[in-house]
Amino acid sequence: MRTQTFFKVAVLTGLLALAGCSSKVAAPEQYSGFLKDYSGLQQTTSATGKPTLRWVDPSYNEANYDSILWTPITYYPTPKPTTQIGQKTLDELLNYTNTKMKTAIGTRKPIVTTPGKHSLIFRGAITGVSSQKEGLQFYEVVPVALVVAGTQMATGHRTMDTHLFFEGELIDAATNKPVMKVVRKGEGKDLNNESTPMTFATLKQVVDDMATDATMFDVKKTAK
Repeated sequence: MRTQTFFKVAVLTGLLALAGCSSKVAAPEQYSGFLKDYSGLQQTTSATGKPTLRWVDPSYNEANYDSILWTPITYYPTPKPTTQIGQKTLDELLNYTNTKMKTAIGTRKPIVTTPGKHSLIFRGAITGVSSQKEGLQFYEVVPVALVVAGTQMATGHRTMDTHLFFEGELIDAATNKPVMKVVRKGEGKDLNNESTPMTFATLKQVVDDMATDATMFDVKKTAK
């Protein structure tokens, strides 16, 4: 009887885990702590049609700013290479993200090295999520969270969904207060199974979409 009860609990836990994984946006328990404040975030749709969590200061007016101080994107927390995602992939992913996002943001305002009175400060990070669910074989990979898709569970072969989590904000250089915050969960290419290594190509499109959205973002369309 005790064994049956344990099995039922394990199955229920697995179903709940899969339900959480189906969410298209990051859940509060998946926030990394990179942003100082996550209040006010609301789900919206990006220019490329991707679900995103975003907060914009109601008084924010892009025309009031003439430049952006670029702070290089980092990993938060610092990742440790694994057999699933090696150091080469981590380095390539970070370098590409910095290049693409800096270029995209540079199309909005000139990039400066010293903030002025009318500057914005950009800071962002590729973040990670711990995934440890009883009854399912999860991989904990920082900064990229791999979650089990739940297919072919009976045979032990599972297709792996991949996600890249990103958090970023724009800060008013004069007041040192955020004017915009974004938390994004991007879906990469599927992996055949838990033994398939992740490569840069697995998540490249996620970064490309983020860069496109940074270029096309229109604050007027977010106003209610």
